Amino acid sequence: MVSLKTYTIIYATLFISATIQVLIESAGLLETTYWIAFWTIIILSLLKAILVAGWFQHLRYEPPSLSYLILIGVGAALALTLAASYSIQ
Repeated sequence: MVSLKTYTIIYATLFISATIQVLIESAGLLETTYWIAFWTIIILSLLKAILVAGWFQHLRYEPPSLSYLILIGVGAALALTLAASYSIQ
C-alpha cells in the first residue's frame, strides 16, 4: 500500500503545476512570449499525465508494450496540438 506521504507529495506536485499553468495563462504570457508559455504548459501537462498514469492507473505494473502504446497516444496528441497552434497564429 502506498503511504500517505506519497499521496501528499503527488497531490502537492499536481497542485503546484496546475497553479503555475493558471498563472501563466492569467498573466498574459501567452500573448507576449507565446512559445515559452506554450512549451511550459505542454511540459507541465505531460508531467502531470505521467504522474497520474504512473501512480493512480498503475502503469508501472503493466507490460512495457502497453506503456509504449500510451506514449504513442501522447505523441499523437502533442503533434495535433502543435499543428493546431500553428494554425492559430
